[in-house]
Amino acid sequence: MITHRMLVTMSLAYLADVDAVSPDDATLYAAPMSHGAGLYAMVHVLRGARHVCPVSGGFDEAEIFELARLHGRAHMFAAPTMVKRLTAHARAGGARCEGLRSVIYAGGPMYLADIIEAVDHFGDIFIQIYGQGECPMAITALPRSDVSDRSHTRWRARLGSVGRAQSVVELRIGDGEGQEVARGQAGEIMVRGDPVMPGYWQNPEASDKAFREGWLLTGDVGVMDNEGYVTLQDRSKDMIISGGSNIYPREVEEVLLTHPSVSEVSVVGRADAEWGEVVVAFVVPRAGALIDEAALDAHCLEQIARFKRPKLYIRVNDLPKNNYGKVLKTELRARLNG
Repeated sequence: MITHRMLVTMSLAYLADVDAVSPDDATLYAAPMSHGAGLYAMVHVLRGARHVCPVSGGFDEAEIFELARLHGRAHMFAAPTMVKRLTAHARAGGARCEGLRSVIYAGGPMYLADIIEAVDHFGDIFIQIYGQGECPMAITALPRSDVSDRSHTRWRARLGSVGRAQSVVELRIGDGEGQEVARGQAGEIMVRGDPVMPGYWQNPEASDKAFREGWLLTGDVGVMDNEGYVTLQDRSKDMIISGGSNIYPREVEEVLLTHPSVSEVSVVGRADAEWGEVVVAFVVPRAGALIDEAALDAHCLEQIARFKRPKLYIRVNDLPKNNYGKVLKTELRARLNG
């Protein structure tokens, strides 16, 4: 259930923690309006900004660049895959995307290599937020100053995080019992505050399971550092347990994406009689590149523990995604079990 109070709080949090909006601004609806782009319409109505719906009705890189140039001071909400596509299109054509002032990204993992490349090309236009349907758009924010900063000694760690708690929520990392863990220790991200849902519609059992003593259990595993920056490790349901050790797919994906032959990758677990689960990587190669398993293995062993490296690499032309650009890991698991 989404209440009026949740949406008001979320909209005010945007102005306090994410970005400024004025009547001179324009918001581009290039992502599905059933998700973040539509939710952010409210704050732009509140501030009297312009609203631009692409004629294509979807996400087209050239159209976005042209609309930004035409309207100026453009904002847009985008999934990380959209940011990656914008960067690739701009680099291929030498475009700088004049008029695009702010890109708010969320909705899936933003890999370090991709956001570094995007900032290098476009500059300080990117802001990250983290939320979910149960607390829409309002759990954490990583401001443009942190996204573009390269001077701090821990800038990479900050850039790999989802930022700090937005001003309208309380945030903590909890153990299996919901008790707060020490800083730097992994656990479930828990949130409470006005943007959090009161429960699921006509489903009291699911509502009871979603909360512990007033705290929403997000289902996301994360770590909070001493400055309050939260780094997502993965969805708890996506964690791989192999030989009794926890393996977070995103850590493996981040490493593989730094190999020059890899364009996209998604890591999942496959049931195994000996190990419980083994790591499998679905890899989309860069144009003209070959997938050399030995080279990818060596690359992984340079940066992560041996037990975390994939036992199998599967070359694919593309990864299955929903209309929001999020990789459908359930479909990849189904392929392994099919």
